[in-house]
Amino acid sequence: MADGRPTEASLPDSRALDEMAPEEILRLIHAEDAVAHAAVGQVLPRMAEAVEVLACSLAGGGRWFNVGAGTSGRLGVLDASEIPPTYGLPARVVQGVIAGGDRALRVAVEDAEDDAMAGALALEERGLTLGDVVLGISASGTTPFVLGAIDAATKLGARTIGLSCDPDSPLAESVEISIAPRVGPEVVAGSTRMKGGLAQKMILSALSTTVMVRLGRVRGHHMTHVSPVSSKLRGRAVRIVMELAAVDRERAREVLRMTEGSVEMALEILDAEREAGCR
Repeated sequence: MADGRPTEASLPDSRALDEMAPEEILRLIHAEDAVAHAAVGQVLPRMAEAVEVLACSLAGGGRWFNVGAGTSGRLGVLDASEIPPTYGLPARVVQGVIAGGDRALRVAVEDAEDDAMAGALALEERGLTLGDVVLGISASGTTPFVLGAIDAATKLGARTIGLSCDPDSPLAESVEISIAPRVGPEVVAGSTRMKGGLAQKMILSALSTTVMVRLGRVRGHHMTHVSPVSSKLRGRAVRIVMELAAVDRERAREVLRMTEGSVEMALEILDAEREAGCR
């Protein structure tokens, strides 16, 4: 195993990858993606622990920071950026922090991940407090930028969660809750944007969705705090109100106009009317 790290190991089935036909390569990648899916299933109990910590923090006014570098950092920023339009929370509540800053979202800034102090400073600049949670994301679990952020959070007394693909990594050992799916070697050795990235994407999406459900941002299976800032989302808001309040399209649009697009407020008005027997 290269460097003793599972994320740097070689996958026997892909040793002759450059000699395979396109469909063979695709079938191998697809099969290995299933390994990532199964690995995530093995860490669901740890994910459930993380959900409780995150939901408790956010309910008490705390914030959630996804901290990572490279692919891991981009995935953390991506998931955080989906929270305001989907669940209506201010962007400050769930934040993505990536080594190298916003430029690293589009251009690889590989050396930025080696600066542990920068990870700590990034959280200091955001005013990290005792009630916040820092979720460090690193496939190898050895990224200095992430470890620096976790160390700063630990010293402050903030809650810490680690997401890696190595349960024996420094990241896994330095956090309160370690989520470490064993995805194994990549089809292209060391390319953790593959199975590692897939597992991280699945876990981040599942965590944020479950936390938002726990915070009451979902009714039934509908995103009742959606921000209707586009034609598609305005149409979705109308359909949600129609279904949950059992009203026609015209009435749903009327009440949404009254509430300036707030689905939750529209539903409260319609619920009150129904209870009072007004409609």
